[in-house]
Amino acid sequence: MIGILIGAGLVCGAIPAALFCANLGRYREPLAAGEPGRISVLIPARDEAAGIAAAVESVLASTGVELEVIVMDDASTDGTGAIVERMAAQDGRVRLERAPLLPAGWNGKQHACWALAHAARYDVLCFVDADVRLQPEALARMAGFLADNGLVSGFPRQVTGTWMEWMLLPLIHFVLLGFLPLDRMRAGTDPAFAAGCGQFLMARREAYFKSGGHAEIRETMHDGLRLPRLFRAAGYRTDLADLTPLATCRMYTTAPQVWNGLAKNATEGIADPWRIAPISAILFLGQVLPFLLVFWTPWALPGIAAAWLPRVLGVQRFKQDWRGALLHPLGIFLLLAVQWYALARKLMGGSVSWKTRAYAGE
Repeated sequence: MIGILIGAGLVCGAIPAALFCANLGRYREPLAAGEPGRISVLIPARDEAAGIAAAVESVLASTGVELEVIVMDDASTDGTGAIVERMAAQDGRVRLERAPLLPAGWNGKQHACWALAHAARYDVLCFVDADVRLQPEALARMAGFLADNGLVSGFPRQVTGTWMEWMLLPLIHFVLLGFLPLDRMRAGTDPAFAAGCGQFLMARREAYFKSGGHAEIRETMHDGLRLPRLFRAAGYRTDLADLTPLATCRMYTTAPQVWNGLAKNATEGIADPWRIAPISAILFLGQVLPFLLVFWTPWALPGIAAAWLPRVLGVQRFKQDWRGALLHPLGIFLLLAVQWYALARKLMGGSVSWKTRAYAGE
């Protein structure tokens, strides 16, 4: 029996490790800027007074592009709009818009992004979260990457401080590169291979509106997955670039924020009733079980090496905290706990609260 478990753990760990290593060569930063273009940078903001100025300033420092920055103040109560108004008075590229009243059935962010797209003047739409900070060349290089696609996205370097941040957030790259074959994604437009990051989404205006844009995913909490899937279903190519050297993001600052933030859109990813059991089994067998079996037999060590390899590479490539890699099996256990919690909440009809708004469980 121990031999079967060792073999199962090794297989379930080695396959994602091998795919992760292969994908590292495919998941590249955009290397060169394209022709200078005009970009509408669209920032939805709800109670972002603490960081909105830094977000806008990082965009205004961009080089190689002509741009406008539109911030959609989504019923903020902390003075976000006033800060942007002052910035707009000092720089004509900045514009403040006020989000219309949120209609029934809409998620707040998707509604703000849909309004932003209609307010934009340029042919390239770049949706950027208010907690993202761009490097000066980021927009130009991503605009060049957009050349053969309808939509491109990427994962900024995730800045982590608290223990749950550095335990869980680096697993984004582990799951992405360990389970999504990027070569298959780039081979066509099958929605099954869609992926993206809601922190940074750049699209061609024509493709955005022809595919339906945020109006077609109005109820979702997970635009990073659903918008690329929508584009691909409409026949447009999508792609991913490594934004580690080009952007940073501090999504959460406390352990409860991490838990609630990951749980809010989990049911559109792993925490689906049909997916969660097999995925949980694969992750437990490959990423947790070898660390338990090693107390009985040294033959579990190859499984541990397979589980740790992607995390060690992730620390080096994506500037992740080494403590999260060291405690990788515990991080996987926590990730699965979040997924099962989200599914249980959905099945019991619980609501999802985010940015002081409550949404019915999806």
